[in-house]
Amino acid sequence: MNIFGNNIKFSIFGESHGVAIGGIIDGIKPGTKLDFEKIDLMMKKRNHRAVYSTQRAEADKYEILSGVVDNVATGAPLAFEIRNADTKSGHYKDIETVMRPSHADYGAYVKFNGFSDYRGGGHFSGRITAPLTFAGAIFKNELEKQGIFIYPHILSIGDICDKSFMELENICDLGFFPVTGKEIEDKMLNHIEKVRADKNSCGGVVEIAVCGVKAGYGNPFFGSVESEISRMMFSIPAVKGIEFGRGFDITRLTGFEANDNYYYDDNKNVRVKKNNNGGIVGGITNGAPIIFRVAIKPTPSIFKTQDTIDVKSKENVQLTLMGRHDSCIVPRAAAAIEAATAMVIYDIIS
Repeated sequence: MNIFGNNIKFSIFGESHGVAIGGIIDGIKPGTKLDFEKIDLMMKKRNHRAVYSTQRAEADKYEILSGVVDNVATGAPLAFEIRNADTKSGHYKDIETVMRPSHADYGAYVKFNGFSDYRGGGHFSGRITAPLTFAGAIFKNELEKQGIFIYPHILSIGDICDKSFMELENICDLGFFPVTGKEIEDKMLNHIEKVRADKNSCGGVVEIAVCGVKAGYGNPFFGSVESEISRMMFSIPAVKGIEFGRGFDITRLTGFEANDNYYYDDNKNVRVKKNNNGGIVGGITNGAPIIFRVAIKPTPSIFKTQDTIDVKSKENVQLTLMGRHDSCIVPRAAAAIEAATAMVIYDIIS
């Protein structure tokens, strides 16, 4: 079922080449004032335009259908839609039964008995992250009113890596996280351009730090903060992995090195000297920044000729894609991950 949340409920609808995409948000507190300037900024970050991005020109203009009067939430379900305006479905006309490598095509074909919308990936498309970003932007603004801030960071693209939040000496000091420097950014852009010129694509890693979440949120086992965040992250197309704090690298440390020692600061607030667990222990927040990294796979839509199958003729065939596709979706995915994180954190602390 396409429904997320415990204290809030969010459902999503639409296909990449359908009339519209959108969603319904239930659980926004009545009287919540929507900051459309901040929502627009978040939507623009997801709709990132660059030479390596898809040339599909969608304005991502949303229309609120219910639940808001004079920019204030009424308490009723907030329904909204985003119209698709620049679809070119003809690019998919001749490959309806040809399964694109590393897309959801084959699994969807089997699950939905051949009736799923194949155009542009249908309901499996990254286009569906637009409504997710809209909804998350609302909750991000509400979190900031409570002193909770989310810092996204493109940690790597291909084999070009920036410094991780985990490398900072002041990792436990709230609200101090750097942005990618121009030198690293230029190297990342050059790498993307190299694979784009080769009709190929690349992936990367997005790192997130959430500052200001107090200790005591979450539950052990099935309701852990890690499991709730992970569940949402894997709802974003192209996400293939997630790790918290030191992640897999913590296995190289001894217990003495890995343990996050508690102490009282001058104001008798509980702090940790290290943050190897990424702000979550036993599924529950400990007051340190929540830090995790998300792996984004290379865009599967590439222009090189590839081997695949035609499920209608039941033959092995070769496929050369047409259309407009991102060479790297990491910069755009970062905005969706940031917004999705806000929705999860808001749901957890509500």
